[in-house]
Amino acid sequence: MSKVLVIGAGGVGSVAVHKMAMNPDIFSDITLASRTVSKCEAIARSVKERTGVTVKTAQIDADDVAATTALIKQVQPRLVVNLALPYQDLAIMDACLAAGVNYMDTANYEPRDEAHFEYSWQWAYQDKFKTAGLMALLGSGFDPGVTSVFATWLKKHHFERIDTLDILDCNGGDHGQHFATNFNPEINIREVTAPARHWENGAWVTTPALSHKQSFDFDQVGPKNMYLMYHEELESLAKFFPEIKRIRFWMTFGDAYLKHLEVLQNVGMTRIDPVIYNGVEIIPLQFLKAVLPEPASLGPTTRGKTNIGDIATGLGKDGKDKTLYVYNICDHEDAYAETGNQAVSYTTGVPAMIGAALMLQGIWSGAGVFNIEQLDPDPFMDMLNKHGLPWQMVELPEPLAF
Repeated sequence: MSKVLVIGAGGVGSVAVHKMAMNPDIFSDITLASRTVSKCEAIARSVKERTGVTVKTAQIDADDVAATTALIKQVQPRLVVNLALPYQDLAIMDACLAAGVNYMDTANYEPRDEAHFEYSWQWAYQDKFKTAGLMALLGSGFDPGVTSVFATWLKKHHFERIDTLDILDCNGGDHGQHFATNFNPEINIREVTAPARHWENGAWVTTPALSHKQSFDFDQVGPKNMYLMYHEELESLAKFFPEIKRIRFWMTFGDAYLKHLEVLQNVGMTRIDPVIYNGVEIIPLQFLKAVLPEPASLGPTTRGKTNIGDIATGLGKDGKDKTLYVYNICDHEDAYAETGNQAVSYTTGVPAMIGAALMLQGIWSGAGVFNIEQLDPDPFMDMLNKHGLPWQMVELPEPLAF
């Protein structure tokens, strides 16, 4: 029996649980838990209607280590899949250690009171998990996740040495809203408004948020403006591929999104420090999240495609310099038809299911804390093709001109 406990009932949790239910030979027993149990129950109903599989549900405050530990001991899963907020990573890791269960997530830890995310907090758990004989897999989403696997696969099969790596994340979808985010608004806005950082010649280079823009013609999407950003896989890629001279992350944004974001920043609505309103302490960004459309509600109206991938340059195994581009295209409407969620949730939820499946089957195993770059990319790449995120690779005539 491969019991799994999934914590987090947003769009990513919904996709992951749907896809787990579609693979009952691997996931024989699924429990979905969240602070709001009604969200779990709604996902469970959708899973039952689409697959005939019954998903158990539970209420949990994942900030409460003792309560989470008790739930894990009650469910007795072989793996806890953390699809909750990044703020809760350490608490859930603590609960897994206390209950003696393996752990997996899709995004690294971020403190609530600072828009700053890095792996150091979770890497510090290495000895604890190793001593306990448990495995913690970090970053099994798309970015981080698939983009890191793409890089690992390119190095394994095509490059003797990668010199530069660019990750390009394009959402060409249109949800019809004046302003909305395709995943948790609080996390999204904190990420976008943070200073940009990229890795170059052995050091971090920091630039103002959204200050570097380039245009790129994305397959099946078209030309889009993309902006240099910091993303957590840059940190782990720089650690595990130290020979890469430059690693950058780019994400596309429309002009309307950026204008709304500029206004919200100017009037203080993206602040994460508390303010007093009518005698009550509130966080402006959390209030903004409450009034924006719920990302999971955007599925029925979102049209278009995502295109996310890696462009690597370096010395090929044939002894020649080359530039290779490996990427996935995901259709919002196809994702919604299959799971009831738009493609941004789909592209993270499917890799979460795949990482969990590889751990449960023992294909990926070990004791300690692992980033996805440390593991064999081949079974993951095979499962992407089989479970809704097919990839393709093309050779570009020359490196990026920027």
